[in-house]
Amino acid sequence: MSLIAEYSTTARPDRGIVQVYDADAYLGDDETLARSRTEVVAGNGYHLYLHSLQSDVEVQITIKVWDGPQKPPEDIEGTIALTLESETGQLVVNQLTYGPAGVMELPRPGVYDGQATWSGRDATAAYTDSSHRRSVEEEWSTDQLRTTLAQCPATEQYTLDLWFVRESEDDDSDEE
Repeated sequence: MSLIAEYSTTARPDRGIVQVYDADAYLGDDETLARSRTEVVAGNGYHLYLHSLQSDVEVQITIKVWDGPQKPPEDIEGTIALTLESETGQLVVNQLTYGPAGVMELPRPGVYDGQATWSGRDATAAYTDSSHRRSVEEEWSTDQLRTTLAQCPATEQYTLDLWFVRESEDDDSDEE
């Protein structure tokens, strides 16, 4: 299968969460957010929540659009199937407090099936936990802790592999 488009950005997982959603679907979903804490990535069709185990080190978000279904890579910590609809053709990668980290223009609006995969999640969390403990024990300044966290040897990576499946359905139910 051929890669059609790729977008990558970093985002801070404020309160452990990074969101990916259609530009017109910015309203949150508490039930889906809660599910992400056990499933790592959870969605409601328009809105995805990616749940990191830490909130201090930026994570890498990569969105790939393919011309057909993809198998997950072998060197990952986890994967989950997903469906994401984008009526605008724009996906926003959002940080809860800090706002958008970036916007990807999809090749076309519509419904995409796919999978989310992740790696480096456990290693990044272990590093941040250890750094926080050391900062308390050794009475580090805020700058010392920030410098240490910026040197995290692991990269927490979330990849969304998507492929187009159909056009969005028109919502003409209100116009009868």
